[in-house]
Formats: sequence, structure tokens, C-alpha cells
Amino acid sequence: MDHIDRELLTRLQQDASQSYAALGRAVGLSAGAAHERVRKLRERGVIRRTTVEVDPAAVGGGVLAYVMVDSTAWMGDSAQDFAALPEILEAHVIAGSASVLVKVRTTTTEQLQDVLRRIYAIDGVSGTQATVVLETFFERPVAPHTA
Repeated sequence: MDHIDRELLTRLQQDASQSYAALGRAVGLSAGAAHERVRKLRERGVIRRTTVEVDPAAVGGGVLAYVMVDSTAWMGDSAQDFAALPEILEAHVIAGSASVLVKVRTTTTEQLQDVLRRIYAIDGVSGTQATVVLETFFERPVAPHTA
């Protein structure tokens, strides 16, 4: 991946609806060359998907919490159990005192409490520690670093 690919990725993360002509102009390529570069980035799995960023509060996800999940057993095989809870946006097996870290969005703290109950029902879960976010300063997309 060269500096042009990294610049294309940065621009696509800012606005994935840009035309290939606009992308090409921004990086000094023709529209066709920009399209070919983006196609190759998709084929190599660098670009996994194109999506829309939605304001969580505007669609009923105003409560954000990170939950550390303790367990009595290895949780690496329980991905589908966590994925079955639609309020969980991310789930990560982690090193440290907890086994899994999940990112949860709900409308109310009462709904968060319900999600915690459902997490407890997952086989092997022995406890949780939730941290509710009061304010988000910023969130960044993944930066295409130089090699």
C-alpha cells in the first residue's frame, strides 16, 4: 500500500459517497485509475464494506456503556452469544482481569440493565462491570498508517 492508497482510504473514510472523479482529482489520478485502486483495496480486504455513519442519539441509542465481562471459563467460543444481543455493537476477547469487553448502546439505563441481565445469562459469565459514557470527545476512524 503506497501513499496514494492511504490518501484514498482517508478520503473515503471522510465521505464514502465521493465520485471516483473527485477522488482521482484529490490524489492526482484519473477517475478510472482511482476506481481501479479502490477495487483492488476491496479485493485485498483493506476496505471491508461501505456504510453510513448514524447519530446514535437520533435513533434511540443515547446511552453508551462499555462492559467488562468476567467469566468462569474461556469465552473465545461465545461470540455468537454476544452477537445475539442487538444492543451490543462490539465484543472483544481481552487480556487482563476480565475476559470480554463489549460496547453497548441503549435508549435508557433501564434497558442497559436488561442487557446486563441477558449478558449474565450467557454460559460462563460470572460478572460484569459497566461504565456509562457521559460525553464523547471524539471518535476516529482507523488511520491508514505508513509501513
